[in-house]
Amino acid sequence: MKSETMKKTPTTKSRKIAEMAKEYRFDYSKAKPNRFASRMKDSPLVAVIDPDISKIFKTAEQVNNALRALISAMPEHGKAKQ
Repeated sequence: MKSETMKKTPTTKSRKIAEMAKEYRFDYSKAKPNRFASRMKDSPLVAVIDPDISKIFKTAEQVNNALRALISAMPEHGKAKQ
């Protein structure tokens, strides 16, 4: 009796995809602009520094000064390619 109630009807792959497609459709006409975008415009970039480097550079100012020195020592006077 247990085997009779446990029978599953086979589902085809295309049927599963068709069902999922409805769930993931996005109506772009109802999209709104990101209300937090203006806050992020001038926010600093966060970078993860390895522990051995963080033992030497204790503050963000020290890291920035070291990077600026490195940039000024680069060819083309540290100009970034854009």
